[in-house]
Amino acid sequence: MRYLRALLVLGRVSNLPTVWSNCLAGWWLGGGGPWSSLARLCWGASCLYVAGMFLNDAFDASFDRQHRSERPIPSGAISATAVWRWGVGWMAIGLATLATHSAPVALLSLLLVVAILTYDAVHKMVAFSPVLMALCRFLLLLLATAFGQLGLGGLALWSALVLGGYIVGLSYIARRESTTGLIRFWPLLPLGAPILLAFIVNAGPYKESGLVLILLLALWIVKAIHPLWTTEQPMVGRAVSQLLAGICLVDLLAVADAPKPIAAVLLVFFGLSLALQRYVPAT
Repeated sequence: MRYLRALLVLGRVSNLPTVWSNCLAGWWLGGGGPWSSLARLCWGASCLYVAGMFLNDAFDASFDRQHRSERPIPSGAISATAVWRWGVGWMAIGLATLATHSAPVALLSLLLVVAILTYDAVHKMVAFSPVLMALCRFLLLLLATAFGQLGLGGLALWSALVLGGYIVGLSYIARRESTTGLIRFWPLLPLGAPILLAFIVNAGPYKESGLVLILLLALWIVKAIHPLWTTEQPMVGRAVSQLLAGICLVDLLAVADAPKPIAAVLLVFFGLSLALQRYVPAT
């Protein structure tokens, strides 16, 4: 059970619903298609995400021994060698699942793998690591769009860009989890990028529903980051976890015109992410 627990923690499986959310939103923006195609997309993307999380701990083993001794490798729950093997294995499965779909998907899959590996290798050494993390989610949404019947389009590209902005703000907070010091407000402004785009594109019959979803996301962001300045001990990990679950709300805003069942599934993913965080840490 300890080994199984280590695998779940290493894979940050509580965040998988946000990966499925990206897949569903991107697939819908790309014109949808067979449900079997969406299932294949979700499986392949999940494998790449879990691989990235495993390799993240593998690269960070020395850092974690000094600053996060509770992590699976420094705590002795699993060896670094085993983590490398698991990570490479999941990466191979995910890439094989996705890259054989089509040429555009193969290219985006390879770019995503490169982005994941680059982030894992250098994120503790460079100040722009939030941008690298944002690039991973940006490419994932484009990859999901390429799985749709219509493929990449203008709205999908803009949706991927503002999702990247949200991740930049989220990742800035996440960098403060293992450090001390003042958390500045201005680097969090990109969290509002999806809201800005929604104000622009949700017009006509979608204006009312768009405003409701804008309000929902805005309130969730405020709820997550408010304690960073109003409590004696900022709960950085909690803020990051809540913002991670909020990715599903960003996706919901991106497909404000989608049928109600699509919206309902995205809300289920949001709730599922929060529920899983009670058992498996999101960070």
